[in-house]
Amino acid sequence: MRICLITPEPGHPLLADTTALLAPDHEVEALDPVTPGEVPLPLADVYLLKSRTPHALELARHLEQRGAPVVNSAPATALCQDRTEMADLALRAGLPFAATRTHASLSGWAAGARLDAPVVVKSRRSRRGDLVARVNDSARLRELAREWPHEPVVVQEYAANSGWDHKLWAIGDEVFSALRRSELSPGGRGPTRPLPLAELPSGWADLVREVGAVFTLDVYGVDIIDTGGGTPLIVDINAFPGIRGQAGAPEALAALALRRAAGRA
Repeated sequence: MRICLITPEPGHPLLADTTALLAPDHEVEALDPVTPGEVPLPLADVYLLKSRTPHALELARHLEQRGAPVVNSAPATALCQDRTEMADLALRAGLPFAATRTHASLSGWAAGARLDAPVVVKSRRSRRGDLVARVNDSARLRELAREWPHEPVVVQEYAANSGWDHKLWAIGDEVFSALRRSELSPGGRGPTRPLPLAELPSGWADLVREVGAVFTLDVYGVDIIDTGGGTPLIVDINAFPGIRGQAGAPEALAALALRRAAGRA
């Protein structure tokens, strides 16, 4: 089988370890989507879309139009970059997702906003270096508005929690888990701690798989906070995250790639 990685970083730990598993019996190549252009031929048996840049998404769309399987698909990947569409779909599907309001610009919303309780403000478009901040009062809101005046944003009520995010990842039906100190906690983001899957609250692993079905994702991450007594609140969904340091993740990704490639064949 020919497996192609769409990424500028084929040395990423998850991809590198997956490549090492596949390379003895299969051809693995990397394609850096720096600029849009013609689809390289012949087509590979499966493409793993690790990059989320506009050029990468354009390339993935062209590949899908040619009939090539792409994990995750370009539409599913793009959907997870728009936090408004993400929330709309999750809530329509009955997932326990944070209620989300959208504003065309942070400065425009801040000009007339009245804060009665803490909120979380995020860039509408999910990307590296985007805005994610807890806002407790009007002074902090005005400060952010000066820094990000034209940024389209989503606003969610801040839900009281332990200060730890449950980082859950899925590759196919396999779920992996860890704890990470939230970037919204007073001390800021902290290190990731191991969390055995057996220690997750009941039903959470199945909830993650339900997210994958709703969003048509094969490799994805779900950020959940415990709002008390094991009650989950989904605050973010990511297409093809890093899944670093999770035992069994490279094996699961290699197996998924071969299944998708065999399905095309």
